[in-house]
Amino acid sequence: MFDMMDFGMGEFTGDDGSGSPAPNGPYIPEASECMRCGMCVSSCPTFRLFEIDAETPRQRIRTISKILVEDVPISAEERAHLDSCLQCRACETACPSRMRYGALFDQARAKLQEAVAHPWLAKLAMYFIEHKRRRRMLLPMLSLYLRSGLRKPLRASGLLRKLKLDTAESLLNEPALGSLAGIYPVGRRQRQRGRVALFTGCLAEHFDRATQRAAIKLLNTIGYEVVVPEGQGCCGAIHQHNGCSAQALKEKNIEAFYQLEVDAVIYVASGCGAMLSEYEGDNSETAGWFAKRLQDINEFLLEHWPKNLEPAASNMNVAVHEPCSQRNVLKNGRAVHELLRKIPGLNIEALPDNQLCCGAGGSYMLSHPDNAQQLRNAKRQAIEGSGADVVVSSNFSCAFYLNAERAETARKLVHPIRLLADRV
Repeated sequence: MFDMMDFGMGEFTGDDGSGSPAPNGPYIPEASECMRCGMCVSSCPTFRLFEIDAETPRQRIRTISKILVEDVPISAEERAHLDSCLQCRACETACPSRMRYGALFDQARAKLQEAVAHPWLAKLAMYFIEHKRRRRMLLPMLSLYLRSGLRKPLRASGLLRKLKLDTAESLLNEPALGSLAGIYPVGRRQRQRGRVALFTGCLAEHFDRATQRAAIKLLNTIGYEVVVPEGQGCCGAIHQHNGCSAQALKEKNIEAFYQLEVDAVIYVASGCGAMLSEYEGDNSETAGWFAKRLQDINEFLLEHWPKNLEPAASNMNVAVHEPCSQRNVLKNGRAVHELLRKIPGLNIEALPDNQLCCGAGGSYMLSHPDNAQQLRNAKRQAIEGSGADVVVSSNFSCAFYLNAERAETARKLVHPIRLLADRV
């Protein structure tokens, strides 16, 4: 038994159980060494779907061991079960040994990617995510398509299905075409307390503009000038979790913010925040500067909220959806509850089954639509059964996926800061 050993990323050069030294690299225990607590199994969303051992973290860690430690080929079936992982990292939270599953998974995906290239559609998507100017050129055409009336006949034609674009097309909604301004100063009658920079991300920049404007409004209201650097881009999560290098994106973002004289770098989406919080740059000085200033919008507002600023009262029941990135990586979900308590009259409850992933999983909603839809259906049932008037979520990807193709009577998820911004 390895008993609370951190085997995620450390170097292990001791005996491997067979009398010979284990290779240098990430130590991954043999199946016989597993504590058999089963906590990772019960927390895994794909096990909840299929109830087979191949769809559990402990079986995937055996596959990762073959890739990273044993350096032996894996079968197509093993690859399929590995790819089926949502990367929600609930297993990390549940594991008594604190295994760094997410980091190991990314390493394994990267090594597999050296031998097998991504499909053309995935390459195209990552290209537009990576290149901001090209993405902005595409958006007017997307907006025109949504308004043209072509959506229904194109869906009926079957062409989208043949091109494997049907799932992506079903998620589309109207994007914001313009860019945010570079600087948002505080009001003339307010005392400026400081200056912060806002991380906008890639897709959220266009499809979650209301939340970003709410963040700017609130930051200005509490006395902080907001800078939105043009040089920033995608956080790199989609690339890294799909086995591609995100180093260039990381370094570009660090450089864009390092040039600014700001008290904090604020992120709004917890999915981006989880990635940003694990940045490591070639320049330790700039990466350290970035890490020191990085803050979640909920935590920053809570910490700097003026004592004399009271939002308008609101008599509503609010259910808080806790994204996997917030629950399992950032571990700062309580900040949302505390911040919403600034609004008098709110009844705030955690959404039932918050520990279960909603199915979005970054690009998972596109790569595994059937699995994702089953998890989304379960999350929607929890939402409908909550009795809440409003459901809030701090992650753009989760809200984007749960809001897509919903019935007109279903509750729409919004970022918690939008409730606050509407009441100050």
